[in-house]
Amino acid sequence: MNTHRTTTTPAREKLMQAAGRLFYANGMNTTGIDAITAEAGVARKSLYNNFSSKEELMLAYIDARHDEWLELYEARLSKARTPAERLLAVFDAYIDHAESGSVHGFRGCGLLNAAAELPVDAAGREAVRRHKEQVESILVEHLNALEHPDASDAAEHCAFLLEGAMTRAGLEGSTDKLIRARRLAEQMLAGQ
Repeated sequence: MNTHRTTTTPAREKLMQAAGRLFYANGMNTTGIDAITAEAGVARKSLYNNFSSKEELMLAYIDARHDEWLELYEARLSKARTPAERLLAVFDAYIDHAESGSVHGFRGCGLLNAAAELPVDAAGREAVRRHKEQVESILVEHLNALEHPDASDAAEHCAFLLEGAMTRAGLEGSTDKLIRARRLAEQMLAGQ
């Protein structure tokens, strides 16, 4: 799925961390290369030694945001004992990701924020779509394990719950709506 280089160098790591902070806080389009290299404390040439373009850096940022979520999800999943807890681990990982926050405050889903800045046919939007589809696929797996009568529709419902709650949570700067979405998913599971 990744189309960019994956070799990790100290400069690449610094650039990824700086870009992650700045892209999330200020947006990808308004964050220039000079701001990223200054924040990273590396020369401009280091950026181009590690990324062929700003677009490649943006794609790496999008993938890194999803990978962060996957790590949180895997940590939650490892503690889940029942099929219902495994499904709710998806919601818990969204909450954990929101609570891990940013120095500049919680602004909602970094992936959706990134996609909103990109043209319809941009590779970054396609990457975000694939990441969101992966989350929905995970939900389908858990609902199938619960023997839900319509796992696909229920997974879509859960995905809408998550994304809507994430949007509202970003607007409000609080995880309250995500916690509420988790409770709604629990109620849905109890009433299936």
